[in-house]
Amino acid sequence: MMGHRGKDFAELYASIQPGLKQIIGTTRPVYLAPSSAWGVMEAAIRNLTQKKVLNLCCGAFSDKWYDVALRCGIPAEKIQEEWGNYIKPDEVRSKLAEGGFDVVTLVHNETSTGVMNDVAAIAKVVKEFPDVLLVVDTVSSLSAVPVKMDEWGVDVIIAGVQKAFALPPGLNIFAISEAALERAKSTPDRGYYFDFLEFEKHAINNNTPTTPAISIIYGLQHQVRGMLAEGLENRYERHAFLNAMVHNWVAANGFKHFAPYGYQSKSLTAISNNREIDVPAYIEAIRAKHNILINGGYGKAKGITFRVSNMGDETVETMSEVLEAMSDILPGFI
Repeated sequence: MMGHRGKDFAELYASIQPGLKQIIGTTRPVYLAPSSAWGVMEAAIRNLTQKKVLNLCCGAFSDKWYDVALRCGIPAEKIQEEWGNYIKPDEVRSKLAEGGFDVVTLVHNETSTGVMNDVAAIAKVVKEFPDVLLVVDTVSSLSAVPVKMDEWGVDVIIAGVQKAFALPPGLNIFAISEAALERAKSTPDRGYYFDFLEFEKHAINNNTPTTPAISIIYGLQHQVRGMLAEGLENRYERHAFLNAMVHNWVAANGFKHFAPYGYQSKSLTAISNNREIDVPAYIEAIRAKHNILINGGYGKAKGITFRVSNMGDETVETMSEVLEAMSDILPGFI
């Protein structure tokens, strides 16, 4: 540990910046906040919304963003897709054309449904409306698939480190565009802890507004170095290959995908329980015999799906172990 206002911490903070910028696809500073992703997901709409936010909802976490906006007293409307469906750019265009919106929120990779939305296509639509800012949750996609903040024209990218970065929870990384920073300057009641202007002011000196999660930042430095050593393209290819292994298991065992073809996550697979197995018992049996834990359905998808992650530091060997354990237990449930 160290005093976070000293030279040592500034050097640690600065050492991670080039790699994080490359991973996020931005030339903007990357901020570090001691919180889960929801801290900055809430902060984004509080810092940027002066008129009304449009929440793009298609699963548990995108749906929750709408609820968070209402709890913050922020005017909000939503586009609600059925769970398992994806956000359609034309619907976003139609809704924004009604007028009155200045922020849009989108979850890139819905881990509750296994749906990966097309950020580039949606960002292109949002940019047809010059006064509207796009905020994207990349919690379970960042570093697993390419993210191109500047190229796509995204105004805020948010990610916790406990998913594809394979670190303990408690640290959020995020970047905001110059347009978003300018908007924040004229937004009242931003608070302090998550004030975007405070993060910008301290980032100039390679620091944070409040006490940072120093131990996790050491871990972040280690992981970022590892990602760059592996090569980002190689990392994306590894995630795609491991994801295909899970997809092959789904097909070989008579299951179906919950997410539609073309919009299936590359970091996690949501498997439809079309064979009507006892999902909780199946998961517990795998855990009891093999000491491996997969996830059941989340929220409204509980009981009708189960989920297998392939993100972070997984390898062919580790994923093979998971899938073999699933295959070993399955005959007792069909």
